[in-house]
Amino acid sequence: MGNKNAKMRLMSIHVLPNQLIDQIAAGEVVERPSSVVKELLENALDAGATKVTVDIQAGGIKHIKVTDNGIGIEQGDLALALQRHATSKIASLHDLEHLNSLGFRGEALPSIASVSRFSITSRYQHADMAYRVQAYGGDVGAPEPASHPQGTTVEVIDLFYNTPARRRFLKTERTEFLRIDDLLKQLSLSRFDVTFVLIHNGKVIRHSQAGQDQSGDNEALIAQRINQLCGKDFRDNAIAIEHQRGDLSLTGWVAKPNWNRAQADRQFFFINHRVIKDRLVVHAIRQAYQDVLFHGRHPAFVLYLGINPEWVDVNVHPTKHEVRFRDSKMVHDFIFGSIHQSLAPARMQAQTAQTQTAQAEYQSPSGFQTPQQNRMAFGGYGGQYGGTQSTTPQSSLNYLQKLATAGDSMSVAAGNEYYQNKAMDDSATGEAMPPLGYAKAQIHGVFILAENQHGLIIVDMHAAHERILYERMKQRFADDDLRNQKLLVPIQIHISAREVAVVEEQTNWFQQLGFELSVIGEESIMIRKVPAILAQADVESLLKDVLSEMVSLGSSSQIEAAINRILSTMACHGSVRANHQLSLMEMNALLRDMETTLRADQCNHGRPTWTQLDMKQLDKLFLRGQ
Repeated sequence: MGNKNAKMRLMSIHVLPNQLIDQIAAGEVVERPSSVVKELLENALDAGATKVTVDIQAGGIKHIKVTDNGIGIEQGDLALALQRHATSKIASLHDLEHLNSLGFRGEALPSIASVSRFSITSRYQHADMAYRVQAYGGDVGAPEPASHPQGTTVEVIDLFYNTPARRRFLKTERTEFLRIDDLLKQLSLSRFDVTFVLIHNGKVIRHSQAGQDQSGDNEALIAQRINQLCGKDFRDNAIAIEHQRGDLSLTGWVAKPNWNRAQADRQFFFINHRVIKDRLVVHAIRQAYQDVLFHGRHPAFVLYLGINPEWVDVNVHPTKHEVRFRDSKMVHDFIFGSIHQSLAPARMQAQTAQTQTAQAEYQSPSGFQTPQQNRMAFGGYGGQYGGTQSTTPQSSLNYLQKLATAGDSMSVAAGNEYYQNKAMDDSATGEAMPPLGYAKAQIHGVFILAENQHGLIIVDMHAAHERILYERMKQRFADDDLRNQKLLVPIQIHISAREVAVVEEQTNWFQQLGFELSVIGEESIMIRKVPAILAQADVESLLKDVLSEMVSLGSSSQIEAAINRILSTMACHGSVRANHQLSLMEMNALLRDMETTLRADQCNHGRPTWTQLDMKQLDKLFLRGQ
């Protein structure tokens, strides 16, 4: 071993052969057949193609052929395209900082050609003839005349034939094919204006017909592609997003929290049409689902972030999957806020306006207040769906429970009669019912059965009341500001110099959250005040986690999450329990409160609070009409 190391030290410095340089570069760019397909597809899209066909054999290991109808390559540029760092997409640092193309380095084609039997045939727009250039293991031939329509075809045969060590790392034919199929899905979702065709072993596997882009008019073709690539269930359970803030825009679809996945296999995110897998983006989306997603489950989404190219650096990794934002906190907060706001309205949102109008038209019986009036009189929610909450935590349900236990049976009886008559009147006249309808019964002290215009509603009363209390506690907590508590004995913690810098930069942010921190050394800080609600928590560990996250992502939600966990526990213990008998009036009060509560579809732990069985489903249970 010692002799071997000695020989290595005695080896003189020399310049590596060009072929070896290309093969080293290929190790960074070309990992497997799907890497080849990705680079060739990006070139096709940059060339303005409206149709791209990918024809592979044996999962792309034996043969890859990518054909497009883009502008093509001129005869004089064909051989040049196979030289390293030769590109038509950038010419200066300014171009790199304002990048709109998918490719830009000029490394893909020479890297692929160095580890395969390679040919490229292209006919430039308006040219009379096409030309072909072939390369074997990096040795590039001269252009030859060929027959080809406008556009380009690249063939890659026997990938890694001259680097057998790399070939041994490839997986089975099926695994490599599935990676290419996943890639086609991603790119098909990034460009609705391009037709994508995938052929494997002579069989057409995927044909995504072109439509308009996601902001275009051809919604039918877009919906068809979403259904084809993500499943009709995703489309049926998706919430459309369209948010704009300055030069930032976020469009696309996020699945409702109750439609979640065991794996992160329905997550597609694009930045300026580029497929991205970024930790900051994942963190922002996960945080937006924090209060409504069941633990251990994953959200589904197809999202498009538009951003000024100057604000994002795509020249971070050879595969171009990772990016770096100039202001990561701004981007993180924008993504989080857009999704969080879109998830806030519950499933009842579309019908709420009708409900409010209908409620306003009804006169309550003499001496009895409807839950809507109770909310106004006793400091509960206002009438607007998703509106601001009162700082008084008492809800109509709280009030009605006290009313019932106080023995005011006449008022309870009047309320029950009011709702019975109201439900019958709506059914008879065809008037629009509230989204969750009117309560009919309570089952085993756990579930509320209600009738709405579509059929039967089943509500988990504990889960529903838990969400109502939780949202009100959060709002009250925010309205009252974060009260802090001075520590009798300040806590000194040792952190890294970068984390100390974060404390200095974000002093105001920490103060807004109720912390008073002071820097006492290059790698240490002192905690002097903490939010009162976190007085019993492990503040030292919490702050270390927060600072670590802020260093890596530029943002952190750990403090808010810790506060919310405590409020969630308080709401859970304060909500109605199983076997607690509610009157008809109290059940209806709970339903009305659900309709005016954000994120009321799930409890604090992500469990659903209610479900709908329409008349068709009920008929099916009893084989009616069959």
